[in-house]
Amino acid sequence: MQTKFNVNGKTHAVDVEPRLTLVDCLRYTLGLTGTHVGCEHGVCGACTVIIDGKPARACLMLAVQADGANIETVESLADGDTLAPLQASFRRHHALQCGFCTPGMLMTAHALLSTEPDCDENRIREALSGNLCRCTGYIGIVEAVLEARAAYKAPKRGGTP
Repeated sequence: MQTKFNVNGKTHAVDVEPRLTLVDCLRYTLGLTGTHVGCEHGVCGACTVIIDGKPARACLMLAVQADGANIETVESLADGDTLAPLQASFRRHHALQCGFCTPGMLMTAHALLSTEPDCDENRIREALSGNLCRCTGYIGIVEAVLEARAAYKAPKRGGTP
């Protein structure tokens, strides 16, 4: 089946089997291997991408269901070799060890901070509760997201209040 969607600002028209999952399409058809395949049941969050502004499990969606959608993967965060503020914060806080969960954590946090840049620690923990990590204990991850909030806040405009 022919399907067309926008991934990280670039339009892709691909022929896919009707049963191909979005995560497999991203990884094996488009070569965007940052999105990881974990449990394939939507439980671990490793395959989290942003679809039309909302975090979604790419293992639970067929590629043909994404027809016409705007998709962001972890590859969209960095600008070439320059890490995004969220990625740099993860690095500073040692918010990853094996790195398997990291793309899903980053995309979930990016979606949260894009809509709620003033969120508190409890809200961050709630948002990340669907992403499993077996290495870090989450402390560094939460600290990294807390620090990265500033980069998502709109700059204050000058003038009289």
